[in-house]
Amino acid sequence: QVQLVESGGGLVQAGGSLRLSCAASGRTFSTYNMGWFRQAPGKEREFVALISWSGGSTTYSDSVKGRFTISRDNAKNMVYLQMNSLKPEDTAVYYCAANDQAEYKYWGQGTQVTVSS
Repeated sequence: QVQLVESGGGLVQAGGSLRLSCAASGRTFSTYNMGWFRQAPGKEREFVALISWSGGSTTYSDSVKGRFTISRDNAKNMVYLQMNSLKPEDTAVYYCAANDQAEYKYWGQGTQVTVSS
């Protein structure tokens, strides 16, 4: 079982940057693929980024590719999302999630990111 807690959200001007952090607990953290998702008001939850258990493979949604970078530090039980060149369209609650046996079973509480124009 994994417990996840996100942090690092806030208010930023368009074009600015934020780094989100996800602190994980659990002895088997390093065996899970980890993902970032987001949900804006009135919209469905959408995929943002994925990183493999080893950190050797990453996947991004087209809307954030080239601007966001997902990374992990298994020694510290941490996952990060570096967000650059932020746009108002990036405004959402961002969630960290752990994939266990092909399912995102574990989710954090979310952290709010607001990008002003």
